[in-house]
Amino acid sequence: MDVLYFAWVRERIGIPKENVETDAATVADLVSELVAREERYAAAFADLSALRVALDQELSAFDAPLTGVREVAFFPPMTGG
Repeated sequence: MDVLYFAWVRERIGIPKENVETDAATVADLVSELVAREERYAAAFADLSALRVALDQELSAFDAPLTGVREVAFFPPMTGG
């Protein structure tokens, strides 16, 4: 699946997008797999309360299942203005 990173998440990880092969059942499982890869992922995902996630461009929760998902995007909360 494609995993996209936006704003400071992208800055900490160092790439805007990657294709990830995973057996993760949920978004939280995917985050755990990414954090185990390298320190830069651990830094980006250190505080999940400061992140939002979208699955196939729909805002979702970290306990959401990944079955059939093609795209996961991580980004900080946005404010209107």
